[in-house]
Amino acid sequence: MLLAIDVGNTQIVLGVFDGSALRQHYRIESRAQRTVDEYHVLLRQLVGMSSKPQLALGASIMASVVPALGDTISEAVHNAFGLETLVVGPGMKTGMPILYDNPKEVGADRIVNAVAAFEHVKGGAIVVDFGTATTFDCVSPKGEYMGGVIAPGIGISAEALAARTAKLPRTDIVRPPRVLGKTTTHSMQSGVVFGHVGMVDGLVERLKAELGFNVTVIATGGLAGLIEPDSRTIDQVEEYLTLDGLRVLYERNLG
Repeated sequence: MLLAIDVGNTQIVLGVFDGSALRQHYRIESRAQRTVDEYHVLLRQLVGMSSKPQLALGASIMASVVPALGDTISEAVHNAFGLETLVVGPGMKTGMPILYDNPKEVGADRIVNAVAAFEHVKGGAIVVDFGTATTFDCVSPKGEYMGGVIAPGIGISAEALAARTAKLPRTDIVRPPRVLGKTTTHSMQSGVVFGHVGMVDGLVERLKAELGFNVTVIATGGLAGLIEPDSRTIDQVEEYLTLDGLRVLYERNLG
């Protein structure tokens, strides 16, 4: 069994793979204040090693955009399961040329998404990842990482709206009944949700025009399902695309 870990700024996503099949998956809050021991206990409880010995782990791989937290999680995995975690970073065999001015600037999660997308469609792709930031990553038909776009995420937009105004409240991020809001809450939800849909469609269409080749647009991340129904450019949703990319990279390097 392989434990795949995606450490983001807001959430940590965990997945347990049996071969290519994702058997378990969890989301927990990214919290730098937690100790190694606290994450150790969380990992043991979530993966359920004591009650499900048939899920005994044999390997671990991680992509992290929070370096200090990544170190904590690696140590917690070692303490909990006795595993050394393979960390996505420079020097790893990805099988994907990085056509970025400085490849070291590209976040590990973005490379993992690109690898997973090309493995999935075997052709040109745009991955739209709805995380703390909303990122767009482009893959050529030859399997090259070409670059992309980084925009404020849905959660950041909603928090900024409430934090930087005197009278607007915090509100749940849900699809309102219509674009034309009749209450302050619905008006804010319309701006955040439908505004994000418009941003996604606009950027994808601009990227397609610049790329000049056919692409499959794949949405991933916890809020992908919120945006996809109203988007005219998203072709499919793969919520756990990043975890699957980690599985592919593990197989290419140590599998």
